[in-house]
Amino acid sequence: MTSGKISQTVSHLSFNRLLGETSGAFADLGTFLPLVLGLIALNQFSPQGIFLGFGLFAILSALFYRRPIPVQPMKVIAALIIAQGLTPGMLQASAMLMGIILLILAFSGAITWLAKQLSQAVSVGIQLAIGLQLMWMGTKMMSEFWLIGVGAFVLLFISKFLPLRYLAMPLVIAAGMIWQASTQTDLATNLDIQTMTAPFQLTWPTSVEWTSAALLLVLPQLALTLTNAVIATSVMAQEKFPEDAAKLTPKNFAISSGLANLLLAPFGASAMCHGAGGLAVQYHFGARTYLAPLIFGSTCLVIALCWGSHIAWLLSLIPMAILGSLLTTAGLQLAWSKRLIDGKPFCIFVILSTAVTCLAINAAAGLAVGIILEQGRRTWAMFATR
Repeated sequence: MTSGKISQTVSHLSFNRLLGETSGAFADLGTFLPLVLGLIALNQFSPQGIFLGFGLFAILSALFYRRPIPVQPMKVIAALIIAQGLTPGMLQASAMLMGIILLILAFSGAITWLAKQLSQAVSVGIQLAIGLQLMWMGTKMMSEFWLIGVGAFVLLFISKFLPLRYLAMPLVIAAGMIWQASTQTDLATNLDIQTMTAPFQLTWPTSVEWTSAALLLVLPQLALTLTNAVIATSVMAQEKFPEDAAKLTPKNFAISSGLANLLLAPFGASAMCHGAGGLAVQYHFGARTYLAPLIFGSTCLVIALCWGSHIAWLLSLIPMAILGSLLTTAGLQLAWSKRLIDGKPFCIFVILSTAVTCLAINAAAGLAVGIILEQGRRTWAMFATR
């Protein structure tokens, strides 16, 4: 091969890699944007503070992990605050309390111990449940305009078999924005653009907000964070990047999430974490290195610094149905595992039992059921060999 052809091949590979990193950087918008825009538009939270928090967290995660480790809103906290119209102080208090708890669990060794109790079957069961929940949320968002949502999902699904698969996601988003702009309506997000320009403001939680946040927000969020954002993310990251397994540990994920929430919440940041679903969809769309979170974080910082009605209008142009298709894709990637078809019968039983309990009750109950079943199997095997 001549030097010219070699140079052309290298350039082609570099372009594809950059395209994949860029596509992967924004692949998790289906989870990110609905919650973030809801906090800003419906609860009057500061967009500058929220985007600044995500930007710094994403950039620091990129520099430390050197892999496409995602940053997301803590879903339970964000959803409850939006649904119940809670105050910015409640959001700050819940984020800082989560940060303190995660740091205590990390440095005490409790999170490492808990991760060791988690067999692969239990982890797959938790991921299956969370994936199904994301798919359900995504399909509800797609119902805003079924034709757009289903069409986008089909295109995103089949794109993995096409040579230019990394172009699918940005093209779908761009097409959706063009369609939304051409209709001159707000069917996609139902957000009042004028309410999305709240000024940057610093607040501090009151004593009542601290207590209410602990009871109403932190306790429901904790189990999901430990299972999905810390342990399941570590399992998936180590599987996809085994050469970096020593850094991609539950302890490190708990520390990075804990520090981010504790230090950035006072400046108006949302409660944030990592997430297995985000990692799955970012990897699916081509993210392999630190460039993906670096691109995402830098974009968030630009939005925070340049926030205004024009940026709010551009973000509101992304149809809810398109975000739903991204969220459904993320859920599918998270839920699917080869263990569902090639696992041993008891392994599949543990997976399904864990998943069903997570869906019927919550992630903490599913985790407990999975661990009990695995401990029972180990005890039985120990006595059977005597």
